[in-house]
Amino acid sequence: MDVADKKSVVVGCGKSGLSAARWLAARGAKVTISEMKGESEFSPNLLNQVRDLGILLETGGHRMETFLASDMVVLSPGVPLDLQPLNAARQKGIPILGEMGLATELIDIPVVAVTGTNGKSTVTAFLGALLDRAGVKVFVGGNIGTPLMDYVMGKERADMAVLEVSSFQLDTMEKFRPVVSMVLNISPDHLDRYPSYEAYIQSKLRICRDQGEGQYAILNDDAEALKGFSSAGSVSVLRYGIKEKKERQAFVEGRGIRVVWQSHSQHFSLERCSLPGQHNQENLMACVLAGLALDLSPQVIQETIEQFRGLPHRLEWVRRIRDIDFYDDSKATNVDAAVRSMGSFSRPVILIAGGRHKGGDYAPLVAASRGKVRKAIFLGESKDLLARAFEKAISYQFAADMGNAVSLAFASARPQDVVVLAPACSSFDMFSDYAHRGRVFSDAVKRLENGK
Repeated sequence: MDVADKKSVVVGCGKSGLSAARWLAARGAKVTISEMKGESEFSPNLLNQVRDLGILLETGGHRMETFLASDMVVLSPGVPLDLQPLNAARQKGIPILGEMGLATELIDIPVVAVTGTNGKSTVTAFLGALLDRAGVKVFVGGNIGTPLMDYVMGKERADMAVLEVSSFQLDTMEKFRPVVSMVLNISPDHLDRYPSYEAYIQSKLRICRDQGEGQYAILNDDAEALKGFSSAGSVSVLRYGIKEKKERQAFVEGRGIRVVWQSHSQHFSLERCSLPGQHNQENLMACVLAGLALDLSPQVIQETIEQFRGLPHRLEWVRRIRDIDFYDDSKATNVDAAVRSMGSFSRPVILIAGGRHKGGDYAPLVAASRGKVRKAIFLGESKDLLARAFEKAISYQFAADMGNAVSLAFASARPQDVVVLAPACSSFDMFSDYAHRGRVFSDAVKRLENGK
């Protein structure tokens, strides 16, 4: 791709946007980063990095004239596609790409792509560990950790890439043909961004739209939105679900996973697996099918199941204080994830929830909490919405901040209860991201343990 001397606008100065801007600048493009934030919101170090690369940073809003004078526009994930300057650029015929869409055009290694409303990061990390154990040199990144453009610019070469792909990234992908695509689940999310739930579903399904012969699409057959899926092309579709059904290649059998595929029947034990909950059984079925589709050894798959320890802030045990266990599930940023979190415990739960509302209905969380949640503690912008949903169903209190929420939860808990942070909302009202929220929760629990 020849970008020398082309006027390129990168929208968003986050990790992905900066990676795209660096690549463009290194190849002689005239790069402008357009940002809604004011200049004072960026660190002096970042500002110096950008200027040293010869990149112009426009802050405090997107300027129409900058977009219309460009030869191409590169979007960071999460940038709304209906921005007025973007619409104007489209009408003028200016190419609009996403960072990952641009990067996938620049690599020549096979890609395994993972999407879904929940579980993407866990599955992506597991597959990275699986391929590494199998002796495959693998790049793991995308929406998790390292942008794909960083791999493009780096010196290290891999045999395969495993990418977590968000719906926002899929919205700007063209001609994307991973050797294995995975749709783990689809439930209402980001309805503050998409005009309808159906639009969100179609965005997720773009991951397998262009796949063909010799490639695999792995789908959760228990997800209502995926039951009627049929490929328009020649991609091989593999399905999994909790119960055995004729059309499913993987299902749960006792304390393990049974795979029936290509005239073979294999069992993978979960007895020594450390990932809790039914949702992780679903995640592991997807991983097992992907491993077999990539011709990896069943023994290596079993060993990875037994050794993989999961990721932070995903039903992560924090502490036990006076026979009360505290779990950090800060990554449960939507209603379905919080529902799955509640389904992971057989003991009474004190739920801590709230944050920035994402447009979903809290009724499923109320239903999952009945008979299980002893009390709920709500905080953040959505606390009143949550209170109205839980009214007359489950006792609740409001907290001023996370430290207060942990204290109230501890005061409400009884021995053998669990206190679970499962927000069902985004973190951006009070925290920089879900990880920041999880760290603040864990720190509050540790202070509680120390009697503070």
